[in-house]
Amino acid sequence: CQTATISHFVIMLRKTATFTCTKLFSARKLSTATAPKVSAKGMEIIDPTIGLSEEKTEFYNLARSFADTELRPNAAKWDREAEFPVDTFRKFGELGFGGIFVKEDVGGTALSRADAVSIVEGLATGCVGTTAMLTIHNMCASTIDKFGSDEQRNKWLPDIISMNKLISFCLTEPGSGSDAASLSTKAVYDAATDEYVLNGSKVFISGAGLSDWYLVMCRTGETISTVLVPKETKGLSFGGKEDKMGWNVQPTRQVNFEDVRVPASNRLAQEGEGFKIAMSGLDGGRLNIGSCSLGAAQACFEIALNYVKERKQFKKSIADFQATQFKLADMAGKIMSSRLMLRQAAELLDQGHPAASAQCALAKKMATDQGFEVCNDALQMLGGYGYLKDYEIERYVRDCRVHQILEGTNEIMRHIIGKALVSK
Repeated sequence: CQTATISHFVIMLRKTATFTCTKLFSARKLSTATAPKVSAKGMEIIDPTIGLSEEKTEFYNLARSFADTELRPNAAKWDREAEFPVDTFRKFGELGFGGIFVKEDVGGTALSRADAVSIVEGLATGCVGTTAMLTIHNMCASTIDKFGSDEQRNKWLPDIISMNKLISFCLTEPGSGSDAASLSTKAVYDAATDEYVLNGSKVFISGAGLSDWYLVMCRTGETISTVLVPKETKGLSFGGKEDKMGWNVQPTRQVNFEDVRVPASNRLAQEGEGFKIAMSGLDGGRLNIGSCSLGAAQACFEIALNYVKERKQFKKSIADFQATQFKLADMAGKIMSSRLMLRQAAELLDQGHPAASAQCALAKKMATDQGFEVCNDALQMLGGYGYLKDYEIERYVRDCRVHQILEGTNEIMRHIIGKALVSK
């Protein structure tokens, strides 16, 4: 969607989703009763809409309104009960967020990476784990849109975009994490039936057991290919749900393939292009996960700022202490620098700039490191209250920690950045 005004965006959404104009405008006006009550004074310094176009501001405000009314009021319950909110998740499809990067001919909204970083940031202020799951869903959708045939795109994407079908990305294996190219799950072609026979396992798969479809990277001879495997396929099974530190809202399991047969027509692109396909999604994935950290940091900063203005010790507000002000200044700087880096990297990725991959790695590293630090500093500002689940911050801290590991560990990000800097 390259529209100039939000009204055009509304019209486009009416064509690509079941959402009506009335519902969309109502969504933008959703009550913010559950949002943090933060004094406007001071907050304008790190307002997430600073520097955004009118259209991108509307995207952010829509996402933030949905986060404040649909995600945040329920996030603690979802986390506590390890419950994935399928019905709420499907509402993303109604908003047009089920195919953010997918072209319009199959019902996508065709937004840019620069649009998406603001949308993801706004949603993550409400629930990090649910938002992260949405970004994975969109990574799969955009992969199919980019590399699938017209037949595959028309067959699979409408259900993915509408959220009638949920989809997971299967790359990591027990023996291949950062070294993704060493994956060992095999797909052997059976010419007699024109099928691939898959054997192997994937680990740490978000949505495993819940999703309807699985986009699987597998070894075809000496090369890597990508195939789509439906959940009901014989021989496909799932391990027990992992007991995690954070992201409890979304199920994470091992995915096992034992003589799993899928039609050769379920292969994306040509044999041997799977690694290229997998890597093509990582730059955008790194921006998404950095934006999730940024949204969490924004939410925690708002909670902390409100708290220090109200909390009194030694007969005055703790916001009046210079130590508190210095810490707030550091936190604000981390939020703003992360936001600017993510937005610049997104613009470069949209442009196809040669420095885009390194910039995405740099933005991901800085945003996830600094986002976690802001959340942790906010917890410290609340003292003992910050450690209580009633005050939410501890959940953001737990949810954000994994962002420094997935989509390429931050150590791998440093390797990518350093290698780019010294290349000849």
